[in-house]
Amino acid sequence: MNTAILGTGSYLPSDVLTSAELGARLGVGEEWVLRKTGIRERRVAATHEITSDLASHAAERALRAAGVEPQDVDLIVLATSTKDQPMPATACQVQANIGATRAAAFDIDAVCTGFVYALVTAQALLAADAERRTALVIGADLYSRFLDYDDRRTSVLLGDGAGAVVLGKTAEEQAGLLASTLGSDGTLAHLVQIPAGGSRRPPSFETIAGKEHYFTMLGREVRSLAAEVLPTLVADLLKAVDLQLSDVALIVPHQANGVMLAEWAEALGLAPGQLHLTVDRYGNTGAASVPITLDDAVRNGRLARGDIALLVAFGGGMTWGGTAVRWLA
Repeated sequence: MNTAILGTGSYLPSDVLTSAELGARLGVGEEWVLRKTGIRERRVAATHEITSDLASHAAERALRAAGVEPQDVDLIVLATSTKDQPMPATACQVQANIGATRAAAFDIDAVCTGFVYALVTAQALLAADAERRTALVIGADLYSRFLDYDDRRTSVLLGDGAGAVVLGKTAEEQAGLLASTLGSDGTLAHLVQIPAGGSRRPPSFETIAGKEHYFTMLGREVRSLAAEVLPTLVADLLKAVDLQLSDVALIVPHQANGVMLAEWAEALGLAPGQLHLTVDRYGNTGAASVPITLDDAVRNGRLARGDIALLVAFGGGMTWGGTAVRWLA
């Protein structure tokens, strides 16, 4: 049997931080932020919200869309690089929050590629065990707690949110996840990181004073890597399913930077509307950006039964990955 996406869901915090507000704080203005990122606003979690809260809301919405009860979920895989706490897995808190009492639960951290890694992992685990039939795959990140809002290189890009899908087995041979590809290059791990807080640089007065617990990124180098990796991802997926770019109804990419994605779409020669974007409204939500954008596409009628969609992402590690899906839901 194949594994297909049965339903999608997302959650964005209600508090909005506009680029006008952020640009004024940084002394660069709204137009500078738009010119560099294409982002008009992003969401910021309320003080009482944590990553598992965002993930749980998205998960519940995906379950309702799929018509699946929480107690029927066999597996929860949560992609995040902003866990509630170093241990235990945030997925276990999500399991408790939503009442998925039968589910095995664990986290995956591949930064912004995390959701694709989680999707491929969940698919493989369902295929390996005839008794497991349903998986909840979530991407959730709460970057506002790890941003230096005086650093214009990073604070203008990132936002908070969560997205989720329900995976289930289907007898339809042509439906579901058709092909996937994953990759990484650990020699480039320094390009995207939070330097302190782990075993390498445990918390101390020194790390706090040095602002080492904030998100850092070498943007120019990351952008160059993305320009190289994303076209290859798409080409590899199309080759694996023996299709042309014109056969693809929708590409849902990681929402890293709106300007960069516009340049990439032009370089690939994508048709108008073939690339689905939410980056202008939500910014870069890390592992959440692909499932949030997928859910947005579904709710706006961008995918019909039988359509081919490509989900592609790259992120810290450095990591990258993609999957081709024939839409069933």
